[in-house]
Amino acid sequence: MNLLYRRYRCFYENGLWYTLRKISWQLFGTLDPEKDDQWPVHKERFMKRHPKRFPAYASSSIMKKIAHDILIVSGVNETNVPQCLRYRVLHQVEQLTAAGFSVTWIPYERCNKYTPLDCRAIIFYRCPFTEPIGEAIQMAKAINVRTYYDIDDLVFDKNYTDSIPTVQKLSRGERAIYDSGVIRMGATLKLCEYGITTTERLKEQMEKKVLSVFINRNCASEEMLKISERVRKNRKKNSLKNTDVIIGYFSGSLTHNSDFELILPALLHVMDENPEVKLLLMGELDLPETLKPYKARIIRKPFVDWRHLPEVIGSVDINLAPIENTIFNEAKSENKWVEASLVEVCTVASRVGAFAQCIEDGVTGFLCSDDEWYSVLTKLVQNEKLRNEMAFRAYSYCRENYVTTRNNIALRDFMNKTISKHIGFVLPSCEISGGIMVALWHACFLQDQGWEVDIIANGKKFEIWEFANHKFPVFSRENDTTFENKMWYDVLVATMWTTVDYVLSYKNVKKRCYLVQNYETDFYKYNMNERLQCEATYNLQDNMQYLTISAWCYDWLTKHYGHNVSCAQNGIQLEKYPFVQRKFDKERKVRILIEGDCAVDYKNVDESFKITNRLDRDRFEVWYMSYNANPKAEYRYDKFLHRVPYEKTPSVYAECDILLKSSWLESFSYPPIEMMATGGFCVVVPNNGNHEYLVDGENCLLYPQGDIDAAISAIEQICNNEALRQKLAKKGFETAEKRDWKVLKSDILKLYI
Repeated sequence: MNLLYRRYRCFYENGLWYTLRKISWQLFGTLDPEKDDQWPVHKERFMKRHPKRFPAYASSSIMKKIAHDILIVSGVNETNVPQCLRYRVLHQVEQLTAAGFSVTWIPYERCNKYTPLDCRAIIFYRCPFTEPIGEAIQMAKAINVRTYYDIDDLVFDKNYTDSIPTVQKLSRGERAIYDSGVIRMGATLKLCEYGITTTERLKEQMEKKVLSVFINRNCASEEMLKISERVRKNRKKNSLKNTDVIIGYFSGSLTHNSDFELILPALLHVMDENPEVKLLLMGELDLPETLKPYKARIIRKPFVDWRHLPEVIGSVDINLAPIENTIFNEAKSENKWVEASLVEVCTVASRVGAFAQCIEDGVTGFLCSDDEWYSVLTKLVQNEKLRNEMAFRAYSYCRENYVTTRNNIALRDFMNKTISKHIGFVLPSCEISGGIMVALWHACFLQDQGWEVDIIANGKKFEIWEFANHKFPVFSRENDTTFENKMWYDVLVATMWTTVDYVLSYKNVKKRCYLVQNYETDFYKYNMNERLQCEATYNLQDNMQYLTISAWCYDWLTKHYGHNVSCAQNGIQLEKYPFVQRKFDKERKVRILIEGDCAVDYKNVDESFKITNRLDRDRFEVWYMSYNANPKAEYRYDKFLHRVPYEKTPSVYAECDILLKSSWLESFSYPPIEMMATGGFCVVVPNNGNHEYLVDGENCLLYPQGDIDAAISAIEQICNNEALRQKLAKKGFETAEKRDWKVLKSDILKLYI
């Protein structure tokens, strides 16, 4: 089992998917190695059982759901490519944090289709394609979470990697594994919208795959700078004690043998002429035969932890950075120069790629072509003052431009430019009601416009809310350890008075809005404390933009409270309401629909039943639709419709002939206009919420609240007057057409943009 684990660990951490398939049968027995769709389940189980072997799994933010602006999904870890994880993940987290974003990272094995729900942008670093990553990117695009691919080597296209000598020397099996990783990284890159990289050459090649690419050069972390500063100060103290001149070459791996051979003739010549010169070699470099006579002057150092690397670099006087002039090498970064500069050591580098772009020749370092190494090295060996002046200029430049806390403004601007506008609708609950439905329609239009839209609600029951073919991430505001006020919002919207305090207390928001849909103070009886609390939300003078959806609300918000209010009309999804020509004859009963919650006083449902209870039940039948309360004992009805899903209510209206609506308080009364959309008829008590679209005798019949006889007379008129029915049906449908959401969409967007 230990052998199997070591094989698993090696292959798993290098993202070698098909190799995992081959050994998975040995690991789990019951797993068919040819069925990839089973593998993630077993892998998850294995990782949970062995958390100490997988520290990234145990520390992943997925273990504790927290929302962030930016999530980095890393395709490498501390075991396989630690320097890449450090520079492109950990340092970039620090850099983005310094830029004002909330940021975290997870290993790519923890990424799934729900990952985009908890962030505004995802940076995939060196991630090979897997099915869960594909699902995550698909979900991200659906909810306007931006996707970026970050890579620091030309290892996403075989056209580049096929030319690498070390790759050409791989065995057939090793080559297949390597090529598979390259192909799958290229596949993930193509799925992303934007790119982030380290050099101009990489940018040029990546721009063939994505919309645009930003160069975010590798830079030092705060901890790296702290260590380097200590080494630099100690080095200056001890500089007078050293008479030798030490030239250092810090090799990453055996792949750099050919780079070192470029400068070997010049180096031998310099060592021949200058006996005080010593050579320090670090890493897996093969010692050439021609250097063996100088063995006494050669210092060999093994790889060390990065925290000890500055001390080793600080022990030399000249840092060498030779590199062959190939497209692949042109894409490599200038890390060797930066690391040496931060401990105030001068660098001589090849005139290739990022070195040529970043080093000012003769000022912050020396750039050499193949035939210039000898003269430059001789000059530096023999001129200590030149070395020190150049090293100090390089230190000053890198200290200012290559540290996370100093190098984040351009990255901040790029992210702000490309990340979607972000809006959150704060709802009192996840239960559908008229007001919540309005907010969801606004959310749909904003998402269609490219905004990322979140729902923040009490009583959260799910992670994602699907409404009208749209998907919205859902956060709970009952438990701030889940949400933690971390993400930035361009706009945060209160939708009912109980949500206003949350919007006011949320810190990271640029614009706060209050979508007023009713005078909610009157929802409560006199002398209730809620009346005072609600009323106070209409008296906010600063830090709140008032929005509304009805002419009535606009009127009292502007005239009584003195607010500058933006207004857009409410609408319906007309295509969902089937138009049915109603027929009134003696062979069928006229069906009357009563809608409303009888537990809410202002819905005035009791009055509707006082009316229908007096009707001849041989001619009429009554349906009662309520989302919350059950009917009272005195109600006479033929069918009770309880908690009808929103998408099924249009068919209820279409099956009924007359809507009887007796509410005396409505911000915007939906049932009459929904009934008119289906060709039905309305008998309604006029109120502030419906007067803007209801016209007595034109598209409905109105009766005074409390006048039971007038309501019965209106019902009889509809039943007995065919000409009136034709007029009401025609004018009613025309009214509904004007309130189609598609017609109102542009006005709604103006509320927030």
